[in-house]
Amino acid sequence: MLELYGHPFSSYSWKAQIALLEKALPYTPRPLIAEEPENGAALKRHWPIGKFPVLVDNGAPVIESSIIIEYLDIHHPGARPLIPTDRDAALAVRFMDRIFDNHVMGPMQSVVGAYIADATQPDRARIDKAHAALDTIYAWLDERLTGEWACDGDFSLADCAAAPALFYADWARPIDTGLGRLRDYRARLLARPSVAKCVDEARPYRSYFPPGAPDRD
Repeated sequence: MLELYGHPFSSYSWKAQIALLEKALPYTPRPLIAEEPENGAALKRHWPIGKFPVLVDNGAPVIESSIIIEYLDIHHPGARPLIPTDRDAALAVRFMDRIFDNHVMGPMQSVVGAYIADATQPDRARIDKAHAALDTIYAWLDERLTGEWACDGDFSLADCAAAPALFYADWARPIDTGLGRLRDYRARLLARPSVAKCVDEARPYRSYFPPGAPDRD
């Protein structure tokens, strides 16, 4: 039995959940919400650090979102793989996974962190630096994203990472209207059923977004 510990508003929880949904794998959600405190206690038993997501497979924890997806491809391939078998193609997918986690999600979290530190007077220098980093990676992605998905071929690990990263990053620093390829890619991601389910389940928690969630998406 597969169990997924995470929060409905957590970007990295989305990433793992998208993979499970894409593979059409049955699993039990273990949401880390106030109404179900027992899930938080169980998470700490599996992973004392307490960060999420954590996938539990018949009692054995699998930790970190990219590793969870790799693990699923190996042990629970389900309806479709998310990492190509060709080594060069797999390397390209893993590279883009790192791009979205480190260079899109990373600066977005820096903006959020500034508001967490001081909601009334967030550190503008920190925010401006993060915005500049996002503008740079947005432009790079707009040039690179020439196909339907992040890499040649079908929806992959890279797209599992891209969906939550671009969803929240565009809230923190809206993608310029001139970057049509990137904006269209984000729209395709949000229309994907696996991603749309995550977006819908997160709606009750939008007030959690420290800079303030926009009235869209």
